[in-house]
Amino acid sequence: MLAKKTSKNQITLPKAVVSHFPDVDYFDVREEGGRIILVPVQPSRADEARAKLARMGITEGDVAEALEWARRG
Repeated sequence: MLAKKTSKNQITLPKAVVSHFPDVDYFDVREEGGRIILVPVQPSRADEARAKLARMGITEGDVAEALEWARRG
């Protein structure tokens, strides 16, 4: 399979490859011995928690205030 790099340094991965990683949105990219290595990255539990808080409209400031309140009592 071939993937062509565009003038904006973008590469579209072949469907036959990405179909093996249906729930992956991000890949860690590195160079090893003249090769480009892509490693699927799964979101961490912390990332999932941050996303849920963002959907609920809770900011970092809200969390800091809640922690301060909880530590007082």
